[in-house]
Amino acid sequence: MNLQHPVPGAEGPDDAAYLPRLDMRLVPAITPITAPVAKLGGTPVWLGEPSWPVAPRTGIPLDFIGQFPVPGEPGEQPRLAYLFLSYEDYETGGIDVDDAEAVLLVQPGGRTPDFAVIGPPGTTGRGLWAFDSEEEKVPVEFRIEFRPVGEEREAELEEDGVLAVDHYIGGRAAYPDWSGYESPWRFFFKLDHGHGDPYFLNFADGGGYAYLSPDRLEGRFKWEAA
Repeated sequence: MNLQHPVPGAEGPDDAAYLPRLDMRLVPAITPITAPVAKLGGTPVWLGEPSWPVAPRTGIPLDFIGQFPVPGEPGEQPRLAYLFLSYEDYETGGIDVDDAEAVLLVQPGGRTPDFAVIGPPGTTGRGLWAFDSEEEKVPVEFRIEFRPVGEEREAELEEDGVLAVDHYIGGRAAYPDWSGYESPWRFFFKLDHGHGDPYFLNFADGGGYAYLSPDRLEGRFKWEAA
């Protein structure tokens, strides 16, 4: 079942390219999630050939952040987008969208970004994690439940343009002080910095933004500090 549908006429990152906007509610997984559903953390549930990206400078596998349903037309083949980010010295990859430190893969039938470096068959890496009470890194996994944002919350745009929703998929992106990735890439979903959230992502108090190509077969991801 497709959660959103593409919007005719959307041309770039400032448009509401996929509707409706849906809030993400994170539900801790009791057991590992092995179904092709929306989630953060754990291991990817591939819909095509496993393709784990690695950091081009070191060959170290990127961290698997989560998998997200790709919007589609009714009856269209379901697809997932898989987000991978590098992590080094408390820095999360993705400040430069084309440096291969942030890779968003679409399956099945998607295109691998030409800058991405895919590890050899059998490559696996770490999943999303958090700090425990002793400041040790522990893996975390969450099922994502989607719920409509609603008209009142849609109207709650602050003066600086930050939407009063931390994690959402679809709708129009609310950027703090920038205009997103260039056209024709279209806004897909937003993840929060992680401050106060049950996982660690360092977006310097900003947000991470995912984008899809017009045919929804290729992805990009970029974060911006607040």
